[in-house]
Amino acid sequence: MSTATKAVKSKGDDQAIANYMQDKGKKARVAAREMAKADSGTKNACLFALAEILINETRSLLQANAEDMRSGRAAKLDAALLDRLELNEDRIAAMADGVKQVANLADPVGEITDMKMRPSGIQVGKMRVPLGVVGIIYESRPNVTADAAALCLKSGNAAILRGGSEAMNSNQAIARCIERALGAAGLPEDAVQVLDITDRRTVGEMVAMPEFIDVIIPRGGKGLVEAVSKNARVPVIKHLDGICHVYIDAAADIEKAIAVAVNAKTQRYGTCNTMETLLVDKLIAEKVLPRLQDIYVEAGVELRGCDRTRKILKDIRPATEEDWRTEYLAPILSIKIVDNVDQAIDHVNTYSSAHTDAIITENLSRARQFIREVDSSSVMVNASTRFADGYEYGLGAEIGISTDKFHARGPVGLEGLTSQKWIVFGDGNVR
Repeated sequence: MSTATKAVKSKGDDQAIANYMQDKGKKARVAAREMAKADSGTKNACLFALAEILINETRSLLQANAEDMRSGRAAKLDAALLDRLELNEDRIAAMADGVKQVANLADPVGEITDMKMRPSGIQVGKMRVPLGVVGIIYESRPNVTADAAALCLKSGNAAILRGGSEAMNSNQAIARCIERALGAAGLPEDAVQVLDITDRRTVGEMVAMPEFIDVIIPRGGKGLVEAVSKNARVPVIKHLDGICHVYIDAAADIEKAIAVAVNAKTQRYGTCNTMETLLVDKLIAEKVLPRLQDIYVEAGVELRGCDRTRKILKDIRPATEEDWRTEYLAPILSIKIVDNVDQAIDHVNTYSSAHTDAIITENLSRARQFIREVDSSSVMVNASTRFADGYEYGLGAEIGISTDKFHARGPVGLEGLTSQKWIVFGDGNVR
């Protein structure tokens, strides 16, 4: 236990917390400079070592997680939170496999693009470089500790990770594995620092340390993300809600439409890329909605509809203005019948959280209009919103989803954890 940690645990006052975080920040800044110089082979060696250590330490990881699960049950955490918290052999194996997948990805750092010869004789281009120090604040899921570490290390960044108090033992056990892997590869042990105290004031310090942290990524509920965004003096990569739409156009293939609409809602309820509102063109509504109702009811999905929808689907609840603005994360679906693609786009741009929205149509011009005019981070044609995911996009993994327009948008993988700088080659050129 470090001196700063002991001071926090013995005093617990604001100055002790500030000193603790300043210590973490200073170490991370030094480590970031070393990570920026690390070659791909060294970074990959670290990640492969980490994957092996995670598997070899399965027993100790399960023991640490069992302590968290006992505390979670005693604290009466809800079933969904306990499920996210729990580790088992399969989940640890998946964690290790995810680390290896990141190792096998192309290293974006140092990539030079867009080189052009200028009339002056200089060559101008861009080089991809790490962001520096990435601060990640997350809840519940211990696997985020390994995922975040792997992505930050491969992209040449240092990381300060602040997990939830409910997963403290699990996170610290994974942190020890990361430290061993860093040492085995000859990388600085401070390249990944997992906070070992649970005081919530650490979050307030993290988001107010621009001299040490270059970007903050909050992964958790809407309350956490809003609090971080409101108080941050450091740039934040975030999304608040996942209010996702599927629009079934009049020119849709009905079988495709049913398959996508069912998958987008029922494949998993508690994810940010799950459909929350279904829009249906009035010309196809009577053909598709009764069939969808039968499937949704069998799956246990509660349906809420606009007045036109309720004339076709009897005995469903009316949808309110609040429903169009709600991310349910539950087996509840709002349905609205619209006149045309223009009205669908207007509804999406009014109520969407700019996460993921999809159109089902065989009309190419309407598909192009939808993807051009819908202002979301992912826009899809004839595909389920559940594909909005870093792994599915070929990123290997993701650090999170961004609905911002700067610096990254959509699933944030290795490239999203880097920036670009201009580079110039000359031969004694002067202006």
